[in-house]
Amino acid sequence: MFDDKFDIKKEMLSNVADLKENLPGFIKKTVIDQFKKDGIVIGVSGGVDSALIATLAVEALGASHVYGLILPEKESDSSSRELAIQLCRKLKIPYSEVTITPVLQAFDIYAQKESLLKELFPQYDPAIHTTNLFLPPGIGSGTLLALPSIRLSTEKESVSTKRLSAQQYLKLISLQNVKQRTRMIALYMQAEKMNYVVSGTTNKSELLCGYFVKFGDGGVDIEPIADMYKLQVYKLSELLKIDKKIISRAPSPDTWSHFTSDEDFYLRMPYDILDQLLYAEEHNLPPEIVQKCTGLSSDQMNLAIKHIHSMKNASRMLQLAPPVYMK
Repeated sequence: MFDDKFDIKKEMLSNVADLKENLPGFIKKTVIDQFKKDGIVIGVSGGVDSALIATLAVEALGASHVYGLILPEKESDSSSRELAIQLCRKLKIPYSEVTITPVLQAFDIYAQKESLLKELFPQYDPAIHTTNLFLPPGIGSGTLLALPSIRLSTEKESVSTKRLSAQQYLKLISLQNVKQRTRMIALYMQAEKMNYVVSGTTNKSELLCGYFVKFGDGGVDIEPIADMYKLQVYKLSELLKIDKKIISRAPSPDTWSHFTSDEDFYLRMPYDILDQLLYAEEHNLPPEIVQKCTGLSSDQMNLAIKHIHSMKNASRMLQLAPPVYMK
C-alpha cells in the first residue's frame, strides 16, 4: 500500500480542489437553511484563516451578506489591522473596527500584567519594552518538561528572559485569554444586531491540539475550516488567490506586544511537521513513512507525538460539555 514515493503532504492536499467547490455550499446551507440567518460575521484578523473564510463566505452568500469586524487592542501588531482592512476592501464587504483596549483596561488587564512583569523584570518599561511568552522547541529540546519563559525585548534586541513559575504562567494566560473572550462579545453583539451568525476561524490543526480559548475563539456558531489542516488552509488560500502577504505571514495569536508565533507559544513545532504527524495518526500510517516524510529521527518523532497527545488531551477537556447533575 505504501511505497518509497508515498508523500504525506501530497495525500493531505489531494482534496483541496474539492474543498474549494464544496465549502461555499456548506456555508450557505448552514447560515440560510440551518440557522435561518441573513449573513455571517467574521473577526478579520489579518491572518490566513479569517481571510480564507471571508473569501469563501463572499462566494457563498455575496459580499453584502458578509460583515468583517476588526478588533485590535494596544498590543496588536499594526500590520494585522492594515491587512484586515485591505482584505475587506478587496472583497468589498462591509466592515467596522472596534478597539477593545478600553474594555481590557476596565478589566485591569494591562495593569495586572504590567505589575507581574515588573516583578520579573524590575527595569520593565512598557514605553520601550515588549514581551512575549515562549516554550523550548518540542522536537529539538530533548524534553517536554519545561515551563514557559517570558522574554523582554526592545525594538533592537532581546534584553532578558525569565522562566515562569506555574502560578505566574497561569496568571498571564488568564489575562491574555480575556482578549479573545472580549472579541467574541463584540462579534456576537454585531451578529445579533444584523441577524447574522458568528463564524469561527479555528482550523483542524488548532482544534485537535486545543489551540483555542474556551468561550473565546472557540465560542462560535459555525466552523467552516475546522476539518482542514493548516497546510490545506494555505493551499486553498493560494487557489483562491488570497494576498500573498497574508498567506506568507507567520501564524501568531497576536496577543503579545512582541511578535509571538504559534510555534513559540504553544505548538512547539512547525505546522509542516505537526500536520504530517496529525494526518499520519488519523490515517494509521506506519512510522517509517512518517520518518521519511518528516525527516525526523525516531527520538524526535516520539517526542513530538508525545507532545501532540498532551495537546489533544487538552482539546478534549476544552470541548467537553459542562457536567450536569442528574437526580
